[in-house]
Amino acid sequence: MFKFFVVSFLGLLIAAHGVAENRLHDNIAMIEELGSFDIEEENDVEFHDNSFWTSERVGKNLVNVDAFGAAGNGVGDDTQPFQSAWDKACSTPKSVLLVPQGRRYLVNATRFKGPCADKLIVQIEGTIVAPDEPKNWDPKNPRNWLDFTKLKGVLFQGGGVIDGSGSKWWASSCKKNKSNPCRGAPTALTIDSSSSVKVKGLTIQNGQQMHFTISRSQSVRIIDVQVSAPGDSPNTDGIHITDSTNVLLQNCKIGTGDDCISIVNGSSSIKMKTIYCGPGHGISIGSLGKDNSTGIVTKVVLDSAFLRETTNGLRIKTWQGGSGFVQSVRYQNVRMQDVENPIIIDQFYCDSAKECQNQTTAVEISQIMYRNISGTTKSAKAMKFSCSDTVPCHNIVVSNINLEKKDGTVETYCNSATGFGYGTVHPAADCLSSSDKEECIIKIKNTENEELEEASPEDLVHTEL
Repeated sequence: MFKFFVVSFLGLLIAAHGVAENRLHDNIAMIEELGSFDIEEENDVEFHDNSFWTSERVGKNLVNVDAFGAAGNGVGDDTQPFQSAWDKACSTPKSVLLVPQGRRYLVNATRFKGPCADKLIVQIEGTIVAPDEPKNWDPKNPRNWLDFTKLKGVLFQGGGVIDGSGSKWWASSCKKNKSNPCRGAPTALTIDSSSSVKVKGLTIQNGQQMHFTISRSQSVRIIDVQVSAPGDSPNTDGIHITDSTNVLLQNCKIGTGDDCISIVNGSSSIKMKTIYCGPGHGISIGSLGKDNSTGIVTKVVLDSAFLRETTNGLRIKTWQGGSGFVQSVRYQNVRMQDVENPIIIDQFYCDSAKECQNQTTAVEISQIMYRNISGTTKSAKAMKFSCSDTVPCHNIVVSNINLEKKDGTVETYCNSATGFGYGTVHPAADCLSSSDKEECIIKIKNTENEELEEASPEDLVHTEL
């Protein structure tokens, strides 16, 4: 009997060792996978300086909006001259559609349709401005201002400005005044159903709502673009990516009243590199899963970013009741300055005037890596993984994290989230390693010993962040 017990006990030890070893191998494999996957950058992105389109030797066909009757004084309606100039440039190979410097063009909601002839360049040097009165907006285009669709291989560039004149739209928002009706507003600039489009050097400001949307497109490159609006302007996302693949954002400076960057359903292979964010709500995946919808986002990389005084840092936000998944996401080399919620996963997102009901389905979140994240937080919960009890977050990896608060107290909060950390992780994220699905808080004060405390009831109350 004793021999049987010893043999059985040894068998259990060997089995446990095997399980632990397999888990270790799985963890190593996941680190290697998350640490190595990347989005290919094209080496053939060709931009030109401002002098190229003035040269008679470059073989380009110059199409100047002024030649089609544009007033360029910010008062006269230049919509039709812009449309006529577009039709000419789009149908003529090797054209340059020029919006001249030092002039201000008032343009109403317009859809610029492709496909176009080869090698079209849109050179914006002046300012394109939207009508500022919501009551007079074209009812046929309630959600778009400058909408470019079905383009291939088109280059947008220049030092010009796209100005949405959004102040009256913001004032009429229900988020500014609850007595106002909640309604949508136009997106300032949209690239839709397009491929191999490149945008460089433009400034997009004061959007009526979202500033720049990339929709249903692939192989889009956004370089050296600036987006700006006041920090209290509602729903003014900087760059919004939806249903698109193989998108690169590089050297972009974004400060608005909502997400600097938002990535939503149907998007994959998205790379953000050297991003400045603030003010705003941070860099977000989501929201996903609203109204029991399906949301899928995969293969997202953020490499090198500085976030300053934003209300969130690196955020994944999903509604209860949704389905789908977010996976294979890597955030690395990010510096925070006085950021609330520097690292946050929120599967209880509820941006609604009414209380959101508890639901058992959720968008699944897994294989998320945070590496080399440092700086200062305004929130005691520097890392917050608030996940569904029925669809937990798993395979969350944290490495080389150093987040501090001026009073010296920081913590990690977990609810139904598992994963692991390696290297320096401050605040400690031991709650990710717990197999217990109950919420736990790991508190650290300066270099004192770690202390485990029970989560308070308010941790489970979720409103817009």
